[in-house]
Amino acid sequence: MDLTDQFPIVQLVDGEGKQREENSHVTVENAKRFYEQMAFSRLFDQKAVNLQRQGRIGTYAPFEGQEASQIGSALALEDGDWMFPTYRDHAATAAFGHSLENIFLYWKGCIEGCVPPPGKHIFPPSVPIASQILHATGTAWAEKKKGSDRVSLVYFGDGATSEGDFHEGLNFASVFQIPVVFLNQNNGYAISVPLERQMNSKTIAQKSLAYDMPGVRVDGNDVFAVYNETMKAVERARRGDGPTLIEAVTWRYGAHTTTDEPSKYRDQSESERRRERDDPISRIERFLKSNDAWDPEWESKVKADSEKRLNEAVSEMEKTHKSDEALMFDHVFGTEVWPVQEQKQRFFHEGSEKA
Repeated sequence: MDLTDQFPIVQLVDGEGKQREENSHVTVENAKRFYEQMAFSRLFDQKAVNLQRQGRIGTYAPFEGQEASQIGSALALEDGDWMFPTYRDHAATAAFGHSLENIFLYWKGCIEGCVPPPGKHIFPPSVPIASQILHATGTAWAEKKKGSDRVSLVYFGDGATSEGDFHEGLNFASVFQIPVVFLNQNNGYAISVPLERQMNSKTIAQKSLAYDMPGVRVDGNDVFAVYNETMKAVERARRGDGPTLIEAVTWRYGAHTTTDEPSKYRDQSESERRRERDDPISRIERFLKSNDAWDPEWESKVKADSEKRLNEAVSEMEKTHKSDEALMFDHVFGTEVWPVQEQKQRFFHEGSEKA
């Protein structure tokens, strides 16, 4: 059964910057707040790609094109809530208060990159697909059992919906009415696999029906719509009404990672067409211009301030020493176990022989 009609894409502001329906969150003030975060995020992404090409950080996962999905959702959280990112959600974690230096350090391979600032509940980026869904559900369950009103927001891609962890997390959250928001960024591809080879259902949002939870499909390039729908889901979770599944339909312009060649499996000219007609940052600029609120001097200041912040973060990142390689063995279990210790000894023995 095609359930596309049951899950229409929610849109508040279209690609031309025109407001489609009345909503209290569609304001010039919010537009400027969103623009500042999204413009900064894009510069961050471009900076990180350049750093990788220069050999100053390791393999990196770009997100250009997905800024609205990440910023709109991240800004719907409150301090004290929990965020569970994938390896592509640096815009979200930065907007939620993560240290820029530590985000860069993560991609440099330093354990410090997994540590958020004090008081910020941000889990390390999840590289295994969908495992963070269980972490988010368990953490939200713990908060519920403590009697708090804290909420978990967990990000995942379309490929994660093929993993058992996705279904286990949604089922558990539904059974126990856990305060967690499942935020899917559907950019059409799980690495090289297109959505139609990932699943037979026409939408990801319709998977909410199996678990009797609210599901919504939103224009992932419309930051206003993403913010509005995530706010509703967060408020629902906070008052004890359980989980929500949100599908943000978006597009990643570039490669899956800096080791990927996307032209091997998709038409890259589609990225340029989408950039021209449906870019999430250009959409806000058009909205502000249509409301006589666009200021080129303000735009220049936003970019200059962003560059300054990024350069300072990179400078601090490059002062940090290389992580101790032994750490990857020391934090596997709470207590030492012989197989891991054996691996550690073999690792250093083989390393000394090569030296």
